[in-house]
Amino acid sequence: MAFRSSSPIFVGAAICPSVKALPMRLFMFTSQAKDDLHAFAGDESGSKLPGKYAPWGLTGTLGSREAPPHKFSRKAIEQAISSEGFQLWRMKPKG
Repeated sequence: MAFRSSSPIFVGAAICPSVKALPMRLFMFTSQAKDDLHAFAGDESGSKLPGKYAPWGLTGTLGSREAPPHKFSRKAIEQAISSEGFQLWRMKPKG
């Protein structure tokens, strides 16, 4: 019996097309070295956040079904965390 899916997910080194990925819990941080820099990470300690902008302060968490702020794409954030370990962002200056 063959299973088909339009978007396979990776489980370890294997591809599992019949299982949907569950949204992850997101942790939000602010760089204390660079005022306007923020990040999403997949763990509460922010262990994969870039050290050159450390220290990082935890500012909040998003449950697996909560929408990120500023209409950011949750899918894009989760993909960046899966591949890079984090997703950086900053606000445009007002004016």
